[in-house]
Amino acid sequence: MQGTLNEIDIRSILQLIELGQRTGELLVEAYSFPINNTGGDISSKAFAFGRPYQETKPRRRAGPFWFVFFLNGKIAYASGSERSLSRLRDYLRRYKANTALDHLELPSIDSINAPEYGYLWALLEKHILTPAQGRSIIQSMIRETLFDLLSLHNGYFVFEVSPALAPQLTTLEIAPLVTKIMKQVQEWKQFHPHIQSPNQCPIITDPVQLHAALPENAFRTLRQWADGKTSLRQLSRYLNRDILTVAKAIYPYVRKGWVQLVSAAAQDTPPNRGEGEFKPVPQVPRVVCIDDDMAIGKTVEYILQAKGYEVTAIREPVQALTLIFQLKPDLILCDLAMPELDGYEICGMLRQSTAFRQTPIIMLTGKDGFIDRVRARMVGSTDYLTKPFGANELLMLLEKYIGWVDIKKSQDDNSITVRSDQEIEETDITKSASA
Repeated sequence: MQGTLNEIDIRSILQLIELGQRTGELLVEAYSFPINNTGGDISSKAFAFGRPYQETKPRRRAGPFWFVFFLNGKIAYASGSERSLSRLRDYLRRYKANTALDHLELPSIDSINAPEYGYLWALLEKHILTPAQGRSIIQSMIRETLFDLLSLHNGYFVFEVSPALAPQLTTLEIAPLVTKIMKQVQEWKQFHPHIQSPNQCPIITDPVQLHAALPENAFRTLRQWADGKTSLRQLSRYLNRDILTVAKAIYPYVRKGWVQLVSAAAQDTPPNRGEGEFKPVPQVPRVVCIDDDMAIGKTVEYILQAKGYEVTAIREPVQALTLIFQLKPDLILCDLAMPELDGYEICGMLRQSTAFRQTPIIMLTGKDGFIDRVRARMVGSTDYLTKPFGANELLMLLEKYIGWVDIKKSQDDNSITVRSDQEIEETDITKSASA
């Protein structure tokens, strides 16, 4: 079962899985703003679900994605695209166990698509959490993920019948859960435009007025967490309250202007420094590109080196595995279709190593097909890039995952396109890339 959310909504998908008492895994991937096929964004005829789009149809950039695991038509676990353990750490704060993860070895049952589930089981096995606490955390994770999914209107989905995520700790019936969360989603809309996203971070702008309006304990709690860095969603995790309850509590003060909500990205902005202060030199990000097409490797090197990245292009996939462990890159670009070892195998092998468990791996593919992206997700890839692609498209992905600020401006970005060996011979960039 697969398709787009224009054809069927999330609620209906969940109902079908429940009625069929299916066991397996649902992947939902949102798409964000359209990419016009002009300038530096190059599009060949794209395919999704085996049906060609018209060439004039704008391509959509991949957005966040979610996994939902089912057992006999009930939900056993759900997670989002965040592959770190930060969400689990937030939930562990309830039980003062958020530092316990620092002392755990990689759990043997760790799943590629559900790393936090494996670590949660390790905490249970070591009796750091009780089964009741573990069930509470998983149920909260499921409700949080479904809130995002049921708010989603544009995206792709695929459901694959597969063995159940094991071992099982708890399952939730779909129908009553969806009914409850749909009501929350509808109520959430009344907070717009003052509250737009669970990922916004509150910060107190008028402490005097707020202190006078709130009970002392409530003011202390809000003052502790309203630091401009802790999101509403994190607050809901820490306080063991659903996101709607947290939003309702803070909404009157946001409207009055006593509390302001800032973008989660704002917390990454460094503070202003005095002229005399020491400013550390940022480490140059290191990128490895694995592609048996020499033209692709050369062009990626040309684009990224011009922007200040350290880049190594590798044509031999078998040799790449050895070199990657020596180079320890911050990000890996890997072609899907290669002889001897393909991109799926390389990604799967790297994800088995603790050294590259969190390293962004971007798959390069000439097939703009949903199934290819799903297969890439299943082996642990972070994102994908369809060939041929533009320089801006490549740079945006790198800046997204390794946070690099462009230090060398180029006026020719929009004219640079990554193409295959045959295509690149007919363009001016051949000379630049091989120079």
